Amino acid sequence: MAKDLRSYMDELLEKRPQDIAVVEREIDSRYEATAIVEKFERENKFPLVFFKNIKGSKFPLIINLGATYERLALALGSATVPQMVKDLATREHNPLAVKEIAAKDAPVKEVILKGDQVDLDLLPVLTHNEGDAGSYINAAAMICKERGTGAVNVGIYRHQKQGKRQLGVMINPANHGNYVRAEYEDHNEPMEVALAIGHHPALFMAAVSKQAGIGQELEVAGAFMGEPLEVVRAETVSLMVPARCEIVIEGIVPPQKRHYEGPFGEWPHYYYKEGEQPYIEVTAITMRKNPIYQSIHSAHFEHNIIGAAPRLGSLFRRIQEAVPSLVGVNMPMSGAARAHCYIALKKRAEGEPKQAAMAAIVTDPNIKHVIVVDDDIDVFNETQVLWALAMRFQADRDLVVIPHALGSHLNPTAYGYDRLTKGPMETKLIFDATKPLPPYDFPKEAKAPAEVLKRVDLARDTRGYDPAKDDRIMIGRS
Repeated sequence: MAKDLRSYMDELLEKRPQDIAVVEREIDSRYEATAIVEKFERENKFPLVFFKNIKGSKFPLIINLGATYERLALALGSATVPQMVKDLATREHNPLAVKEIAAKDAPVKEVILKGDQVDLDLLPVLTHNEGDAGSYINAAAMICKERGTGAVNVGIYRHQKQGKRQLGVMINPANHGNYVRAEYEDHNEPMEVALAIGHHPALFMAAVSKQAGIGQELEVAGAFMGEPLEVVRAETVSLMVPARCEIVIEGIVPPQKRHYEGPFGEWPHYYYKEGEQPYIEVTAITMRKNPIYQSIHSAHFEHNIIGAAPRLGSLFRRIQEAVPSLVGVNMPMSGAARAHCYIALKKRAEGEPKQAAMAAIVTDPNIKHVIVVDDDIDVFNETQVLWALAMRFQADRDLVVIPHALGSHLNPTAYGYDRLTKGPMETKLIFDATKPLPPYDFPKEAKAPAEVLKRVDLARDTRGYDPAKDDRIMIGRS
């Protein structure tokens, strides 16, 4: 059986059943579904939430699937999160060609709606946060083709529901999808698109991975899954779409036409970017007979984590190409899993930390601050990273400031050319928190001998306090 959302859910139920919460009662799609997820988050809990009954729709909904690195590691079959990063990098480098199947064998073709049958109101599209302009489809992999080359590009963007047959489309200016769209508009031609909703997490991880050029995301999705992605011809546009999706929305983006879009809560957990934007005229909806609608918890943990995991794989690959002694890379939640990047190197030559940091900034323009540390620091342990910053960094020697660089237009402090208006530029910082190489004699860190630490087994050598066996510890008494 080929992999899809349902096969992943089966695996999750088998291996991590504690990760799933089910809501039986009728829930309002306007704020209430996301409020339940936010309540979990405020208790530092991040389950996948399955809503059986969303008001106004016949279809169930899942949200928060990608809120933990551990669930995404399960999707790849990776034993640990650091191993997942390396697996993503390796597999991204070895894409698998897609596998076309017949429409009769494609679950997403079980129901086909065209013409007057097209109705986005059928779907339980959520209004996520109280300042949102309306309901948004935000967990759809948007498929399009580059004009001229035919290279297939896939990305995840926000799509405001603007009517029964109209969806907004707002794309970061730095994303490849925006370059594809702009080229069609330059030639006054419509761009065909398909929105794929509900599939194996590998598809959505591939969609937000950072490829060197336009295209290859569908092939990378196959590499992430460990098998070719099954695709089928769309109904009304000349695109191939994932055959085992829950739902596919087909349409065109007409050139030179705009509709007011936004605001919408974004990954920095702030509102930004509203105004005239392109939109999609929906031409068809295809789906399974009983589809599961999927959403992402926008402006919250899932939004950050599900977008960061595949980026980590892309970053590992591209940084390693520049500096082969790369050990690890992380984008921590302290930077909303976008703005901060921690890199660990086994430094071989002075200057490598800046080389690695620049590779990271070029790979993902969202990155604002890069801290590079030695290989004795765990980049997934933020306390260790900040300790290295405190003890191995001096700003007059180890800080690099890069102003007026392409960044994230969604960051509330991003600026335009004259610094008086909002825009897509940011000032990047590189912190070299690595120790100098010999012959400089850097002080030694105080710690137990490595051979002693290696032979210590906490499970074997320690146990909890037992009042029946142990004397009571009396503090302050002799």
